[in-house]
Amino acid sequence: MRYLVCGALLLVPQIGLADDLYRPGNFAALASDRIARQIGDTLTVVVFEQTETSNTVKLDSQRNSQIGGSFAAGHVNESANLQLGGAANGGGGLQRSDRVVAQISVEVRQVLPNGDLVVGGRQQMRINGERTQIDLEGRVRQADIASDNRVLSSRIASARIFFEGRGFLAGSAKPGIVSRIFRFLGLG
Repeated sequence: MRYLVCGALLLVPQIGLADDLYRPGNFAALASDRIARQIGDTLTVVVFEQTETSNTVKLDSQRNSQIGGSFAAGHVNESANLQLGGAANGGGGLQRSDRVVAQISVEVRQVLPNGDLVVGGRQQMRINGERTQIDLEGRVRQADIASDNRVLSSRIASARIFFEGRGFLAGSAKPGIVSRIFRFLGLG
């Protein structure tokens, strides 16, 4: 810009233009929340999974067999009767309950044509010799993301959540070798 002031030329340094302040891809309105929308954005997943299973088996079996016959020849008249029977009753049950509560930050890996986000991430923790790892992958609708950039694991489609722990406590929760052998043989 140039200005002519009383016959002298005055040069004014150029000031930033409004176009320099606004870039459509980076603009977040002052009244909006910053939530995951594009590849590379992070999202917090609140993992709350609870499962309960119960199986009961009852077996009743009963068997009766009878065999009889007679023989007569001349002065010999013999008869015989044989009866066999048996019964068995059995049953068993299994009840299991699991609960996982955690939070994990995942990254948007892909944005699908309908706007859904394909997310994935891993979290590893090591506390007092115990190692815990959570792997999570799935598909999130943008409508399910809360204003604080969180989504519940129950709202993730095609979710694959792997929770694994290693260490003394995790190892002590597994059955011992003798229990596993008895179970393999059907005795435990």
